[in-house]
Amino acid sequence: MSLMKVLTLLLALALSAGGAAAQQGKGREGRDGRPRQQNMSQEDRQRMRDDMREAYRQRDRDRDRPDRQRSMSPEERDKLRRDIQDANKGMRR
Repeated sequence: MSLMKVLTLLLALALSAGGAAAQQGKGREGRDGRPRQQNMSQEDRQRMRDDMREAYRQRDRDRDRPDRQRSMSPEERDKLRRDIQDANKGMRR
């Protein structure tokens, strides 16, 4: 084997070993780079459940608010479409 082939083979092995080592360390860290905790305490789990319940309650309250925009009837949509078309015609002149 020529020297160039041996060097290429060694380079390929070194690069693949470096990539494998980087992937192994990645599993131990979260997105922010800090190590992840494996287990949550009972209090943390309960706090998370309560937070999620409150988020869903808030979402439902927001959905039921009367000031929320209602959907338009087909007649209202047609009138709005005609008004916009008329306004656009006026702008082109």
